[in-house]
Order: sequence, then C-alpha cells, then structure tokens
Amino acid sequence: MEAYKRKNHGGRLLFVDIGDPSFDPVPYGITLDEFMAQMHAIDRTGRVYRAVEAFWAIWQAFPASTLYGFLGTLVMLPGVNLLARLGYRGFARFRRYLPRRIPPCAGGSCRIDHR
Repeated sequence: MEAYKRKNHGGRLLFVDIGDPSFDPVPYGITLDEFMAQMHAIDRTGRVYRAVEAFWAIWQAFPASTLYGFLGTLVMLPGVNLLARLGYRGFARFRRYLPRRIPPCAGGSCRIDHR
C-alpha cells in the first residue's frame, strides 16, 4: 500500500489501516478476519472488491497511460485473470508470514540494527 500512497493517484484513493487498533470493520459488513485474509477495496457506492478485483479497482485510480493503468487492463483479460487469481490465492496463504516493518520506517528509509 505504501507504493500506491507515494504514486500520484489524484486523491482518488483513501487508505485505511486495518491493523490499527481503532479500526472498526462493522460499518463495512466485513469481519476483521476477512479483511486480514485478502485484499479489499471499497468504492464510493459501497461496492466491495476482493483479491485480484481489489487490485483492479485500485489500479483504476491511475491514468491508463501509467504502469498501474496498464496492469488494470491486463489483469482483467480472461487468461491473465485466471492466472492472477490462482497466483493471488497462493500468495494470500503465505502473506501473513512475510516480514513487516513495525514500526514503519520514518522518512522512507530504515536503519538496520545489527545487534
């Protein structure tokens, strides 16, 4: 999500940290476990996009002439979409085991402590 935040999306994306203790999933009608299990994007009308479709929804916020705009078109092609869904399903199973930056790196760069 940090990469998307840094890119120019014209303010069309609002990011919500579902890991923040003050996050309340109830208004969305989605459990916290569901939010944690896969990527979600919710548009202005309240439509919920999950997994690969969530990436597609996010990429729609970027101009078509950008890499993300191109990926948004590409990922919805029938053969590519099937592969993306299969790939995401595998990724989602292991995502929780990937290292996280906690606390986040201040100023966009991190220092490695060798102790």
